[in-house]
Amino acid sequence: MVDIREISTRLKLAEDGIWYSTNVDSISYPSKGNCSCFAIEENSFWFRHRNNCIASVVKSYPPENNGTIFDIGGGNGFVSLILAEAGHNVTLVEPGRVGAANAKKRGIENVICATTNTAEFKQNSLSAVGLFDVVEHIKDDLAFLTSVRELMKENAPLYVTVPSYPFLWSAEDVFSGHFRRYALGNIVNILKLAGFQVEFSSYFFRFLPLPIFLLRTLPYKFGVSKRERVPEATSRDHSIACGVSGTLLDLILKTEIVNLNNRNAMSFGGSCVIVAKTQR
Repeated sequence: MVDIREISTRLKLAEDGIWYSTNVDSISYPSKGNCSCFAIEENSFWFRHRNNCIASVVKSYPPENNGTIFDIGGGNGFVSLILAEAGHNVTLVEPGRVGAANAKKRGIENVICATTNTAEFKQNSLSAVGLFDVVEHIKDDLAFLTSVRELMKENAPLYVTVPSYPFLWSAEDVFSGHFRRYALGNIVNILKLAGFQVEFSSYFFRFLPLPIFLLRTLPYKFGVSKRERVPEATSRDHSIACGVSGTLLDLILKTEIVNLNNRNAMSFGGSCVIVAKTQR
């Protein structure tokens, strides 16, 4: 496990076991976002399947010498937890105090409450980085990814997930504080411009684009979307259906994991996953 004092002199360990920076940085994320996610993550097919997809690509492209994965913008630690359970060393970096506290409750050993800016990590100090549905929250994604690359060691892996297809933009993206959605080729090109070499890229959640378009995008385009997110509706969207539809969904999701385990890229889906490495 990494020694936090070796990668930053700005962070201080508090009595709650969380490392804090004295500086504060603004983020494009709802103030109640971590609370909302924490309430549904455990029972959400979306969060669970995304975890399984992330675990699959990290297993296929692991950090050298079991280096620590810095889960930047890691929220409540739901991804960090599955990576830790898979045997990886993980440090969660989350600017929201609620998310950081939730991650600590989940048993994540190293939790840093800061952004990459306020943490002031030393250059070339991070052995691996995960950005799981984070980049879409950053206004200048290229500048952010370039700054992350400068913090990473040579040949360190970067794991990224983002929501796919700009044409699927809806009120949900607005509520979530997104600046954009990505075509896979677009995010791959941005990573290359930021100084990364892309090792693997794929879509996943192949069944989601059509329901997103019908149930979210079209209502948004015609001005009939709700003005704010309703917790009950969010919980319902993330629940797993029973019966034939639930069985079919389970089969679809399992085939995606098989594809990722075999490093077989998928050509469409509601999300993108990319593995890249730093170039010097």
